[in-house]
Amino acid sequence: MKLHQSHHEANTSAPTPMDHAQHEHMQHGMHDHLHMAVATPTKFTLAIHGARCAGCVNTIETALRAVPNVKSAAMNLVDRSAIVEGAADADVLIAAVKNAGYDATLLNADSDTNDQDLELAQYKKRLRDMTIALGLGAPLMLWGVIGDRIAGANSMMVMSGASQWIWGVIGVLTFAVLFVAGGHFFRGAWQALKHGHATMDTLIALGTGAAWLYSMLVVMFPAAFPMASRQVYFEASAMIIGLINLGQALEIRGRGKTSQAIRRLLDLKPQLAHRIVANTNTANNDGNASEEEIAVERVRIDDLLRVRPGEKIAVDGIVVDGDSYVDESMLSGEPMPVRKQKNATVAAGTLNQSGSLVFRATRIGADTALARIIALVKNAQGSKLPIGRLADQISAIFVPIVVAIAIAAAFAWWQFGPEPKMAHMLVAAMTVLIIACPCALGLATPMSVMVGIGKAASAGILIRRGDALQTSAQLDTIVLDKTGTITEGKPDVIDIFACDGNEQQLLQLAASVEQYSEHPLARAIVRAASGKRTQPQPAHNFLAHNGQGVSADVNGNTVLIGNRRWLEQQGIDCSALLDAAARMVTQTATPLFIAVDQRAFGVIGVADRIKEDSAAAIARLHARGLKVVMLTGDNAIAAQAIATAVGIDEVFAEVLPEHKAEKITELRAQNKKIGMVGDGINDAPALAQADVGFAIGTGTDIAIESADITLMRGSLHGIADAIEISQATLRNIKHNLFGAFIYNVLGIPIAAGILYPLFGVLMNPVLAGAAMSLSSVTVVMNANRLRLFRTHKNS
Repeated sequence: MKLHQSHHEANTSAPTPMDHAQHEHMQHGMHDHLHMAVATPTKFTLAIHGARCAGCVNTIETALRAVPNVKSAAMNLVDRSAIVEGAADADVLIAAVKNAGYDATLLNADSDTNDQDLELAQYKKRLRDMTIALGLGAPLMLWGVIGDRIAGANSMMVMSGASQWIWGVIGVLTFAVLFVAGGHFFRGAWQALKHGHATMDTLIALGTGAAWLYSMLVVMFPAAFPMASRQVYFEASAMIIGLINLGQALEIRGRGKTSQAIRRLLDLKPQLAHRIVANTNTANNDGNASEEEIAVERVRIDDLLRVRPGEKIAVDGIVVDGDSYVDESMLSGEPMPVRKQKNATVAAGTLNQSGSLVFRATRIGADTALARIIALVKNAQGSKLPIGRLADQISAIFVPIVVAIAIAAAFAWWQFGPEPKMAHMLVAAMTVLIIACPCALGLATPMSVMVGIGKAASAGILIRRGDALQTSAQLDTIVLDKTGTITEGKPDVIDIFACDGNEQQLLQLAASVEQYSEHPLARAIVRAASGKRTQPQPAHNFLAHNGQGVSADVNGNTVLIGNRRWLEQQGIDCSALLDAAARMVTQTATPLFIAVDQRAFGVIGVADRIKEDSAAAIARLHARGLKVVMLTGDNAIAAQAIATAVGIDEVFAEVLPEHKAEKITELRAQNKKIGMVGDGINDAPALAQADVGFAIGTGTDIAIESADITLMRGSLHGIADAIEISQATLRNIKHNLFGAFIYNVLGIPIAAGILYPLFGVLMNPVLAGAAMSLSSVTVVMNANRLRLFRTHKNS
């Protein structure tokens, strides 16, 4: 194990405390710090109607980006939504989508883009369309097989007389099938044509429409065709429409599963609250207060609300009376219920288990932790990953290329193919059009992203940006802050040394100064004084000295509390305190030197306990081949002791807060992929500087907002879980992209007839339709495998 001390420290032999000058907003509970930048007045979410393939996505994104003042636009094919950032008006954005041949509506933060009722209706309609199409196509195909065997001839050939009338009736029925069961494909193709682009609907409409038109011409004018070319393909048109509708029904069903994480979060949102309307100046459960049941939307800040056993907590708040256990697992991923007493924070959507609680509302509506989590997850699920850019580029030109290949195949069969050339030409062109599937390419990345981010959210891991999901899978070094990350962040006083032997007076002086700070070390001293029934005295002129200590005037005396180097810079001789400080360091405690009126007065040792699971979590990171580094402002000896206990590879100790980001920059300059984990204000620059910043959710607002991934649990197992989910998601995306590319690279040439010269095989258009549907369904099913991924908490 390597140990480094910062070059910014002039005297590294002296023990120094942890970063002691950061004083605000620490440890007030995970949901009280979820001010994530996930929604601004210039961010819109649009529900997109009529988009069915990657070509549609490219067209819609291009139209939105062309709107003045739009900074970015990204559409998610899975949930048919688009996220647009910029200063454009929502009505202008909707108009741009309509001008591109689609429709759009504005969604608010509470809307579920995957409307379950709409999905169910679409699913049933696709099944109905499938039944209609296959109801005609399957018997015709069966007759083609049986009739050939019975008659010893091609039963799909059109002859003059009665057979011509029969095929004419079948042609009309097939047209009805195309109109009723396949009408949405033809309407989509027409809209695309009007707006100068091509989509999956274009390919299906061209393929099935050409087959029907050719067949009807054969029926109406059989004499115009050579005998060998008088074959009809009504069964192919109907079967293709039926199979593609079946595939879309299965795709809709599978897509719905990708949004289960969001729906579970949305289902957490309570509908009702019990507001105390009498005696609201007290929180006593004395039987005199009356209550009213109201809709959650009517709750206002500072309302007193009661939550009974078994009820969901309506909004975020602070407990003013009661004692109960609350299940916060859906927010934090932590299965154990949390005890809530007076002054504890509670979050909307969490489940009260045993006792009754009265709490004061502090955040309502879109400001609650639950609402912010939902917004964050939705935003991340709609983001695009760098790995998907190649698929986007190909999708933009995919359909025109396929049409060109179909024309080239038809020309080749017409020029060089065997008789009947016209029939072979039609089959090859139609099969190429039908087998090509831009859907699989379009779904490959967003399907996996939605499931992966949803899976992470259910484990208490909130990913703010999709690219962080990809980058996390590529990390090779994890840098950990110590306080609140490896340790519990709730230090306790374990040793006191006073030069005059009066430890009680020393503790009182220290508490008198530290009562104005919210730093964990300060809170430890104040708690220790309270435990010894020592009352802090009033202090004046309190000052925080960045990374060094604090000072104040107590009873006319100037009191300084900080590290040895700072006190010596003030001209104070600390030699009388060194033996006691060294003893504290051997106990992994941080010594806080105290001086009164320029004279050394004593030293207090504060130790922060290591989290029970830190060593196990770090072992998991090692098992995945990651190097683990500690970056701390604590003294070198104490930092080394903790690092040894948990198995850290390398330590950078005595690093001042403002220099943590510089250290991350130095590590990145060594071509390392760095993940930084922290929870304090002083960690924010380092979190932002790292390739991926991980914020412990029990930390501060600014740390969470600077991070790419927030861990709602305080456990380092969340880091290992996040990296494992990221790696699994990236593998899944690669599988999907590989499958989609290989499907088209192999399928299109085979459909064009490349195997015919060698094996005399020409693919049946119906088989192409089945393969086309199966490709999309396979991508959806493969992505949904991520839902079975097991994290540490449920393994």
